[in-house]
Amino acid sequence: LDRLELLMRFLSLCLLSFACLAACAGDAKTSTRPNFVIIMADDMGYADLSCYGNDRYQTPNLDELARGGLRFTDFHSNGAVCSPTRAALMTGRYQQRSGVADVVYADPAMGKRDSHGLPTTEVTFARLLRHAGYRTALMGKWHLGYASKFNPMHHGFDEFRGFLSGNIDFHSHIDQAGFQDWWRDLNLDDEVGYSTHLITRHAVRFIEENQTRPFCLYVAHEAPHSPWQGPRDPPVRGPRAQPPLQGEGIPRAYQEMVQELDKGVGEIIATLRRLGLVENTFVFFCSDNGGTRESNNGKLSGTKGTVWEGGHRVPGIAWWPGKIKAGVSDQTAITMDVMPTLLDLAQVPVPRDLKLDGISLASLLLRGEPLSDRLLFWAHAKRLAVRQGPWKLLINQPATDE
Repeated sequence: LDRLELLMRFLSLCLLSFACLAACAGDAKTSTRPNFVIIMADDMGYADLSCYGNDRYQTPNLDELARGGLRFTDFHSNGAVCSPTRAALMTGRYQQRSGVADVVYADPAMGKRDSHGLPTTEVTFARLLRHAGYRTALMGKWHLGYASKFNPMHHGFDEFRGFLSGNIDFHSHIDQAGFQDWWRDLNLDDEVGYSTHLITRHAVRFIEENQTRPFCLYVAHEAPHSPWQGPRDPPVRGPRAQPPLQGEGIPRAYQEMVQELDKGVGEIIATLRRLGLVENTFVFFCSDNGGTRESNNGKLSGTKGTVWEGGHRVPGIAWWPGKIKAGVSDQTAITMDVMPTLLDLAQVPVPRDLKLDGISLASLLLRGEPLSDRLLFWAHAKRLAVRQGPWKLLINQPATDE
């Protein structure tokens, strides 16, 4: 062989070796950068799932996550209503720090529709993960601002399919103030379908489209928030509206809403399995606050809007086969812990000038290490609560509230 051919073979071997090393490095990088699927129910009671004691109906897919993962018995929402908890989830901080201490209202008569929302100056988990190379998406409910400047696309999400308000008609997608409210990124783009099914469909599509790269998917279901509508019930808002359900129709619809959400979780998990992503995907499920009077809060006192345990103690399930040991935890955790946990698992550093109120749950999830003792606070309207361990102080919370 002449020198030129020897040189060409040497260069080919070098290129092949470099390609193999790069591929191995890529695999190693992927193995240390898990995918994330965060699923949030809306107004789900502590005992609305059969794995939390509901004996009226079954929720097999969430039950499977609970059996194979870590089921929290003392997980809490940051707020007793929707928007505050979602702000805490996004920022890892108490919601008061970002100015979202109460519900972001849809009705223009409230005077804040265009001015109240999560400021874009807030640092969100979506923004930090996207900066680290993750593909990010929100499918479902935002409820952190109606004006364009508050849109989730301005908070670190690459994709948004869903609604901005506190609730929409599950079929007509009209919000409680009478506005059409189904979005594709920054634009209104309504679709035909039951909102729970649409959220699941887009979640599955997003996973399929991003299976070869790290992704963070936030699935924010509307169910089982009012209006009470199963998949076959008529719309209650819009030109074809029928009277809302009454009496026995409400618990029947509520059950269907919970079970359709559960089916959607099953479809997401089935997609992860089909694509071989289960062992590299961390899934977390919770609710944004305690259940309403139509919900099942088990033995807990209080409902949504109160600072009794029933107003903010919610289901919490962490699932990651091969990484999280199956079991039940009585450790006290809260929504604002999700962001530091995601960053810790993804090995994404918290910016030096950002002070988080939440803590990473990684050591508990991966090694079973107990969490440090801490004070936790809740506030809604003038109702206040502080808890440390088994002790809880309530202020301005009437004892007559359920």
